[in-house]
Amino acid sequence: MSKKKPQLDAAQAVQPLTGKEYDHEVHQLQIELVKLQREIIASNDQIVVIFEGRDAAGKDGIIKTLSEHLSPREIRIVALGKPSERDRAEWYFQRYVAQLPAAQEMVLFNRSWYNRAGVERVMGFCSDAQYQQFMDTVTDFEQLLVRSGVKLIKYYLDISKKEQKQRLESRVTDPLKQWKISPIDEQATKMWKHYSAARDQMLTRTHTAATPWIIVHTDDKHQARLNILRDLLGRLPYKDRDKNLAPADPGVVFPFDTLCLEDGRLAP
Repeated sequence: MSKKKPQLDAAQAVQPLTGKEYDHEVHQLQIELVKLQREIIASNDQIVVIFEGRDAAGKDGIIKTLSEHLSPREIRIVALGKPSERDRAEWYFQRYVAQLPAAQEMVLFNRSWYNRAGVERVMGFCSDAQYQQFMDTVTDFEQLLVRSGVKLIKYYLDISKKEQKQRLESRVTDPLKQWKISPIDEQATKMWKHYSAARDQMLTRTHTAATPWIIVHTDDKHQARLNILRDLLGRLPYKDRDKNLAPADPGVVFPFDTLCLEDGRLAP
């Protein structure tokens, strides 16, 4: 049986937008996000959106674009730092539970409990036993959240090795990006294959029907941001939706399945 033809070409073939076109599209989508937030408040919903991915995959940019015009009282951005000694002595999920949304609230996780399956695993910040315990229990944890009424959406932002290298290098030369520099940056490309292996395990073992992973190609930042917003708006019901709102491009945003690991839709 022949392998499926790699499908990265679909994402790469998307025509780049001019600055004016991009700004117009973002503006229209942000209007829809305001409508969505009104619905979340009216319905007492609890929304969690997770953004995972390699360093420089674009998590900060999409979160800023998504939250820019929303009421800060009903949206929170969570980007937890290195765990303290107390954190390390607690149940692993405990400090994340403290950040979960109340009614009427959306929480955006810039990295999440999946740190244990990615950075901690690759960099040796957790033991094999801690990693295995996490992988064995995370889907149960997420099922508990969903059954309690939390709407959980998980995005994995995928980036090519070449694009990641360029973005990490730009952090060094751009004074406005130097706050992003961390010691782990140096290992991002050196440990590329290890991160790929950890990613593949994470996606395969933690993708479920109730809490699926959504993959996003992010080499084109503008297309990634626009299509994440379109996808998110398509997953959450709200009133007065613009009937002309374009759906997400399946060449940029698509549900994970195990064929992604073989057919070229994920960076090797």
